[in-house]
Amino acid sequence: MGQTYEYDVVIIGAGPAGLTAGLYAGRSMLKAVMLERLGEPGGEILNTELVEDYPGFESIFGRELAEKFASHAAKFGAELRTFVVVERVERGEDGIFTTTTDDGDVYRSPTVILTAGGTPIKLGVPGEELYAGKGVSYCAICDGAFFKGHTIAVVGGGDAALEEADFLTRYAEKVYLLHRREGFRASKLVQRRVFDNPKIEIVRNVVVEEIVGDDTGLVTSVRLRNTVTEERSPLAVSGAFIFIGFRPNTGVLVDHVQHDAGGYIITDANMESDVPGLFIAGDVRSQLTRQVTTAAGDGTTAAIAVEKYITSFRRHEPTEIMSNGGYTV
Repeated sequence: MGQTYEYDVVIIGAGPAGLTAGLYAGRSMLKAVMLERLGEPGGEILNTELVEDYPGFESIFGRELAEKFASHAAKFGAELRTFVVVERVERGEDGIFTTTTDDGDVYRSPTVILTAGGTPIKLGVPGEELYAGKGVSYCAICDGAFFKGHTIAVVGGGDAALEEADFLTRYAEKVYLLHRREGFRASKLVQRRVFDNPKIEIVRNVVVEEIVGDDTGLVTSVRLRNTVTEERSPLAVSGAFIFIGFRPNTGVLVDHVQHDAGGYIITDANMESDVPGLFIAGDVRSQLTRQVTTAAGDGTTAAIAVEKYITSFRRHEPTEIMSNGGYTV
């Protein structure tokens, strides 16, 4: 039988958004806990060897940046619990959320900040996990600069794949766009931009069966299978960028929450969803781009909005959003 805990805010996920939310919640003197399913905080930046686009650091190892985020949040009193798998989050009629974990523990709080991020859909082929971060990537903005002058492959046929292929030509000498079908799902405008880019070569009707590397642990090629002829052949590349989809981690929510066509949760300017007291930050939120900087900004806004929400909640007053994005209490 699990235990029951009481908090002002439960933050689900301890990536950049969750850690920043924890920092600001702590600064606001809120009793906050961050629940992280992994054994350490950091989220996706743990999978990034070198971060070169976070202000204040010309470059910093992803793990080091995660440690700085976590220690800063801890300094202001935010509690971190690792190896905690959240199974469900539900808002009661009294306005209190019940967050239940797989070991039976229950966390009760008037507010929840969901920062569980999302998961890139993987190919599931040999070599993909082995060379992750060593030539295999799921983020062009994060890793593109490492491939200046290289020949690389982009896998996918939707808007994201084509847009990222076009973006990567800023760095790569040549980009192979590998698609399992003849036609593309991407918008016609994006297709035209890619088709007109002389650095991009389209390879249709192929699937990647294996990602191959050398003794140094870096990617050297991908093995392709033609879906029409069944012919197999290697393609020499030093990087493979996978863009076949991204799945936001929203499955723990019991209450229906408004979301966009991709499943990302829609919020107002204060990061609040259409479920009162449920705030969203980071990669799980519907927005233009998903970077460490935007995640940190989301976490900041969410935590400050939570403090305003809780003040009204304790006074049994409705919160009203002002035109400047603040709350009246």
